[in-house]
Amino acid sequence: MARDSRGLALLTAARAQWFFAIAAAFALLLAPALWNGFALLEHDTGGYLARPFEGYLVPSRPAAYGLLLAATWRLAFWPALAVQAAAAIWILWLVLRAHGQGDRPILLTGLVAILSVSTTLSLIVSTLLTDIFAGLGVLALYLLVFKGDSLSRTERIALVLFTAFCAATHNATFALLAALVLAACVMVLIARTAIPASGLRRAIVTAAVSFAVMVGANLATCREAWTSGGYGIVFGRLLQDGLVHRYLDEHCPDPKIRLCNYRAELKPDADLFLWNSEIFNSLGRFSGLNDEMRAIVLGSVREHPLLNAKAAVTATAQQLVAVASGEGILTIIWHTYGIMERYTPSIVPVMRAARQQHGEWHFEAINAIHVPVALLSMALIGLVIAAAARRGRFGDLDRLAATVGVALLANAAICGILSNPHDRYGARVAWLATLTVVLFVPRWIARAGSDKVAMPAKA
Repeated sequence: MARDSRGLALLTAARAQWFFAIAAAFALLLAPALWNGFALLEHDTGGYLARPFEGYLVPSRPAAYGLLLAATWRLAFWPALAVQAAAAIWILWLVLRAHGQGDRPILLTGLVAILSVSTTLSLIVSTLLTDIFAGLGVLALYLLVFKGDSLSRTERIALVLFTAFCAATHNATFALLAALVLAACVMVLIARTAIPASGLRRAIVTAAVSFAVMVGANLATCREAWTSGGYGIVFGRLLQDGLVHRYLDEHCPDPKIRLCNYRAELKPDADLFLWNSEIFNSLGRFSGLNDEMRAIVLGSVREHPLLNAKAAVTATAQQLVAVASGEGILTIIWHTYGIMERYTPSIVPVMRAARQQHGEWHFEAINAIHVPVALLSMALIGLVIAAAARRGRFGDLDRLAATVGVALLANAAICGILSNPHDRYGARVAWLATLTVVLFVPRWIARAGSDKVAMPAKA
């Protein structure tokens, strides 16, 4: 009886530890929103929120995330933020467990605390935006490919569905995860044992499910399968790189190219042209200019392949080091305010009372920590891969480091080339590098200590 009572007491204490650890992790991840008094908002928040209400798609705004926002707005979006925090905690716990550390609740809380202070993680969890799902999708795919055999069948199914939702939230996230699946297929062709066969099958299935979820959510909500405007986004990057002006200088005057009439007024700024330009608006925006922008993009690539290749490499390099937190979290974001006033009016007073709307958010001090930590972490990824690959001396962290390294490069290429470099795009995956380094350091210290003990004493 005494033994049973002692066992029950230990079980109760363990459950209490986990309860307080998870509660603390939630508090850390949602601290920015709690301090703000409302979810953090960004330029693009309104575009996602509007999709279920307006019933049509706009460029780079799939419907899946908007469904989550539409389902939670009456409670001021707090359930959406709770879902984002819970997803982050779940994925981080699975990563710890996959590396033999899943039975330590204090370690989970400590990891969340480190990432919340030193990276953008808590900020993107607290923001009504799809950015959190980019990094979590990479980790979920890593678990499915390399750690799937250690997971239960229910966990594998849950991870497939979660990864599919992550991919369905944004075209760039879908492209990033698809790039990782493609990289896995290429690695199998190079070295059959590099990727577990079961993991590769799960990756391919996940990619197919992701596509189905994205298209299904879009069709169910907006009766359109795919967002438009892809060439318009690339056009903006070419405009910023000076390649559009070069093309127009070489082909104008041409009655088929309406932009010829506006050459002198076109500023080499993609964001200005696409989101705040009377020229773009007067010519019909993405739908009205799509064919012309497509012709210019394809024509420029065809006629100046080397210049475009150089611009693509430059954009990738610029995106790789653009990692500052808080881009787009401004005091005045008229489009998002307008969407909320139109479709979610009852919570507008609470939104207006938040610290963000009173100009109390400043990111200079935050980025004095986040930017150097992100850049240093990314620089260390290569060293982690090299050190971890030495006869498996650091266990299987080499595969995590390799996955994160490929994800960082793929994200920089996708966002830098197809759009144009933004800190937001880099920050949403840079925290993965810090996570990898944090997991690697204890292994390195432990290994160094064991090597020191094992060294024979000098005579």
